[in-house]
Amino acid sequence: TNDHVIYREIRTQPGDLFSRNDIIRTQRELSQLGYFDPQQFGINPLQNPEKGTVDIEYIVEEKPSDQVELSGGFGAGRVVGSLGLSFTNFSVRNFFKKDAWRPLPSGDGQKLSIRAQTNGPFFTSYNMSFVEPWLGGKKPNSLSFSVWQTIQSNGQKRKLDGELNPLRRDLKITGASLSFGQRWQKPDDWFIFQGGVSYQHFDLNEFGSFFSFDDGVSNNLALNLSLQRNSVSEPIYPTWGSDIKLSWKITPPYSAIGSLLGKERDFTTETDQEKFRWVEYYKMKFTARWYTSLFSHKVGEEGNSHNLVLATSAGFGFLGSYNQQIGLSPFERFYLGGVFLSGFVLDGREIVNLRGYDELSLTYPSRDVGSPLVSKYNVELRYPLSTNPNAYIYTLAFAEAGKTWGQSEDWNPFNVMRSAGVGMRIFLPMFGMLGLDYGWR
Repeated sequence: TNDHVIYREIRTQPGDLFSRNDIIRTQRELSQLGYFDPQQFGINPLQNPEKGTVDIEYIVEEKPSDQVELSGGFGAGRVVGSLGLSFTNFSVRNFFKKDAWRPLPSGDGQKLSIRAQTNGPFFTSYNMSFVEPWLGGKKPNSLSFSVWQTIQSNGQKRKLDGELNPLRRDLKITGASLSFGQRWQKPDDWFIFQGGVSYQHFDLNEFGSFFSFDDGVSNNLALNLSLQRNSVSEPIYPTWGSDIKLSWKITPPYSAIGSLLGKERDFTTETDQEKFRWVEYYKMKFTARWYTSLFSHKVGEEGNSHNLVLATSAGFGFLGSYNQQIGLSPFERFYLGGVFLSGFVLDGREIVNLRGYDELSLTYPSRDVGSPLVSKYNVELRYPLSTNPNAYIYTLAFAEAGKTWGQSEDWNPFNVMRSAGVGMRIFLPMFGMLGLDYGWR
């Protein structure tokens, strides 16, 4: 990691008055980078009584942070494979420097992720994303960019003898997003605002598994806004802090714009493909997570801290429409239940896990249609078995509840489906977080 990546996160500057809060905040910011072992983090104050000053020495030990995903499987007569590379400390400016490839140019804190997945002729997915956390290098303004494409089909070849295959049925989705983030100073500097645009193009060729129409095209152009206050201590095993986020996803009100321009349409006579050629909706989500350390003690010769942590969370989401004649968008709906493990989501669906239930089984009115309204609550008690950065392991006991509704008038936050259980998490730097849960309902 290059020095400037560390320096820009340090809150204690030469000439400042001594502040314990600034030291704690520096420790938190360096932990959030994910490049250093939090158990080996040290602070060494060097006092100079003659000058009345204190030098602060921060001691960090770098750990592996890049991740490689390579998996394969066989089931239902199909082979499924995926390959993913995530470089969390990439350096674009050293990309064309031969000496910087050790094995990749790194050290500037940028994030580059590339992933591909396929099960042969039935499904293929590609996506790539890039994040610059300090655009320009002087202020914590982030720039994020991503592109992706998914293709699902009935397994028939696209062409036979050089001609289009009339038996092929497929769905092709191409998308891209661009966003800009800014760290605010008020009300305090825990706040982050992010704004951007996203676009998805859906091309259906007599493919009717997910939509109310099976042939044609649809476009999803949206403005994405979010306001987040994140004071979580560290990303892998938070012991204190909170993460509260409010987000909006808004498309232009095409029907209202058309009316203002004198282009009146009778949506009651149009097919779904005509109504949703340019989909319109507004979507709001709220999530809140809190982490509290209940008990802490030292373990082993090195005296690593093991904290018993209470993690609580709550969230809800709502999808609305501008025009009652058009109705709700077939995209961006919520689906609740189980632990979604298929690895891909095709149509912008919002998958909400609820352990102890079958996949998507709590989606009302049905898992094929999706829901415009969802609520979920969760409580977890966590305790670490190993704080080794090469294999961080902790156990947990959980209780959670949630439900979906078909319309806002039916919403009742206390009438929910409940479950409880136990689980374990293992964080391996090369593979990320692995988990196993067993739930009862």
